[in-house]
Amino acid sequence: MRIKIGKRLIGGGKSCFIIAEAGVNHNGDIRLAKKLIDVAKESGADAVKFQTFITEKIVTKNASKANYQKIITGTKESQYQMLKKLELAQNDFLKLKKYADSENILFFSTPYDEESVEFLYKTRIPAFKISSADITNYPLLTTVAKKKLPIILSTGMSTLGEVKEAVNLIKETGNKKLILLHCNFNYPAKIEEVNLLAMKTLSQTFQVPVGYSDHTEGIEIPIAAVSLGACVIEKHFTLNKNLPGPDHKASLEPKELREMINKIRNIEKALGSPIKFPTKSERLNRRISRRSIVAAQNLSRGMIITPDKILVKRPGTGIPPKRIKNVIGRRVIKDIKLDELITWNKIR
Repeated sequence: MRIKIGKRLIGGGKSCFIIAEAGVNHNGDIRLAKKLIDVAKESGADAVKFQTFITEKIVTKNASKANYQKIITGTKESQYQMLKKLELAQNDFLKLKKYADSENILFFSTPYDEESVEFLYKTRIPAFKISSADITNYPLLTTVAKKKLPIILSTGMSTLGEVKEAVNLIKETGNKKLILLHCNFNYPAKIEEVNLLAMKTLSQTFQVPVGYSDHTEGIEIPIAAVSLGACVIEKHFTLNKNLPGPDHKASLEPKELREMINKIRNIEKALGSPIKFPTKSERLNRRISRRSIVAAQNLSRGMIITPDKILVKRPGTGIPPKRIKNVIGRRVIKDIKLDELITWNKIR
């Protein structure tokens, strides 16, 4: 099954769709956000993605931060206070969408509330991304699904049953344009908890394109995910890991993002197709590297070929050794010199 986002087909053997996840790494500054778009474009990503929310609509004023957020940003402020500093105005997103369009890179965002869904839909984004945190937020899922745009749904923190319920809810709206992302929802995620093979379970169970949203440090895990068949990779990136904010330390810097994308593209080239066949360069090499049946001595016309009269040597341009039983016992009809390749026109 293939899903189209913008002009890109995803799944069904198509090249991996790479989302450079800017998230909230703009720190509430539209100038930083534009620089992130530049980096995503220069790195070769297919899309750049942000997060759109109205803080008052998604978190209570007394809600505590996640443990990783406390470790990275401290405990003095609440989650509300942290998010409020990272919130961009709707007008900022309009500017960012226009800027990304001018740079010819797909732009979309994760909505965290229904007002943000309506706003993003009006900006004519090509798809919606839903966070793992909202897989049980049925009002939000329903609102998004009814827009009939492609949905990329992360499944971190979820059981297979919870994923099934969310998938059914989305499909009941008539929206079948769904991509699932396996994910470990921790920043940074521990390598031993990534469980990449769960992608295969999602693919077999739901028969939709499946990818991977990565929160590990480094680039090897998303590359491994592609080798296992991920058709989408989402990876956080930043201008500098030392910037203040909850997600910078678990993000890639520009050089690392470029390296990850380049290596993913190389892996895709190496994966090729499931058909086993000799490549063009191999066909040339096998003429040199394989062996042929040759004369172990001068063979005169009328001689009968016996095992002691032949050897197998390179190159592989004559009769292959696998046909040796068909050669032994035949009569020489044209003289064959020592070390000369035996050919069918010289024996009968």
